[in-house]
Amino acid sequence: MAKKLELKFANEEGKTVTFSLDEPVEPVDTDLINQAMDEIVTQNAFTSSGGDIIEKKSARIVERNVQEIEI
Repeated sequence: MAKKLELKFANEEGKTVTFSLDEPVEPVDTDLINQAMDEIVTQNAFTSSGGDIIEKKSARIVERNVQEIEI
């Protein structure tokens, strides 16, 4: 079972930019995630094909289950 933390932002074109982080620390500290996302926007830490990241949109934990099938 693989888990990822997805941080979603809006860029200058209004499109969603997603950053995925493997193996997030649980339980999730929402205050820390908010601070980190604010800092990413404030510091202009990343850019995208649609321009700079201008605002945070959401964050979520995504869990993926894989079941191998013997053939």
